[in-house]
Amino acid sequence: MSERETISSTSPAVGRALDILLHLAGRSGLVQAAALARDLGIPRSSAYHILSVLVDRGFVTYVPKEQAYGLGVASFEIGSAYLRHEPLERRARPILRSLSNRLGQTVHLGILHGAETVYLLKERPSTARSGDVDVALVTDIGVRLPAHLTANGCAILAHSTDAQLRALFPRPGDLITRTGKGPRSLAELRSQLARDRERGWSEEIELVSEGLRSMGVAAFDHNERPVAALSSTWHRHHCRHDPDHVREVLQQGAARLTAAVSGRAPARRATG
Repeated sequence: MSERETISSTSPAVGRALDILLHLAGRSGLVQAAALARDLGIPRSSAYHILSVLVDRGFVTYVPKEQAYGLGVASFEIGSAYLRHEPLERRARPILRSLSNRLGQTVHLGILHGAETVYLLKERPSTARSGDVDVALVTDIGVRLPAHLTANGCAILAHSTDAQLRALFPRPGDLITRTGKGPRSLAELRSQLARDRERGWSEEIELVSEGLRSMGVAAFDHNERPVAALSSTWHRHHCRHDPDHVREVLQQGAARLTAAVSGRAPARRATG
């Protein structure tokens, strides 16, 4: 017996836990424990025990109303970690630089970390122009902001499941505000994110800072899951371009980044 086979045979719980996570990752909705045990050929008692451990560690979330399980926040973070740092930044930097010069305004790359947006990259236009707005104090590299208030964060959150949203925002008080504006309940946030997912982009106006407006568009991995978002912020009364143009440029950039990481954007339903 090989060393790999020996290790595998002595760690069945580890293998089953990974099988459960992969199975949940491949499903668009929640899965009941009995169905999961049947599909994977795992004894029910073992499935419940492993699920309990995974729930405790945040890799799986349990929804009592449906008596079913889905991926938790920790799984989402682990899944994003592969492209979270240098490889993602290396591919994104020239794209952001191009977008920033086209728009004449700052463009950011952000990721979701728990319920927060974390900004990894920030590109300013190579040549300063009259009317440019410096938003360094708001969205500098490494800054964390409540994801439900940022266009960058909402562009990613729009592709979360209901179970993931409940895990991220378990209490009404988690939906804080900075300017007195923004979603105050999970139902309101879900409605907003459903609209953003349908149209393929997110927007916030004066939710983070008075007088500023942002748009964000997600980039996706090969499983059609968002790994990051591109966003741009400007003074709402001094935009160099029509907002529709900003959105189109960001969408083009997000499509380029998705292709750069060998990803695929999810199909959007036709409207009208």
